[in-house]
Amino acid sequence: MYSTYRGGLKHARAELGVTSFGMQVIDLPPNLDAHPEHDHAESGQEEVYVVLSGEVDLTVDGETMTLTDGSMVRVGPEARRKLVTRDQPVRLLALGGTPGKAYETLPNTEVGAPDPLARS
Repeated sequence: MYSTYRGGLKHARAELGVTSFGMQVIDLPPNLDAHPEHDHAESGQEEVYVVLSGEVDLTVDGETMTLTDGSMVRVGPEARRKLVTRDQPVRLLALGGTPGKAYETLPNTEVGAPDPLARS
């Protein structure tokens, strides 16, 4: 499966030909706290995270919850979110879309998109 961010972000939506919603598989290594805190207030996109394996702390608007295998959580567009791993890697399925709007694919989510962390 095509990936960027040194293999950490799998372009599942593009690989499967999905065009109605965003879908990525995110692999995060152990003890990672560098995942950027962010929101989707500008785009209005909500996200659902599903833990496929491992354990991760998800902080949403300052409140932290631990997600384990099979956990699912929805995060609204304006909520600030950050993922932090513990002593084991985690694999997440991230689904996204904007309520009431058709999904628009972004060039950086397509197969063949350049890896922003690729070493030249």
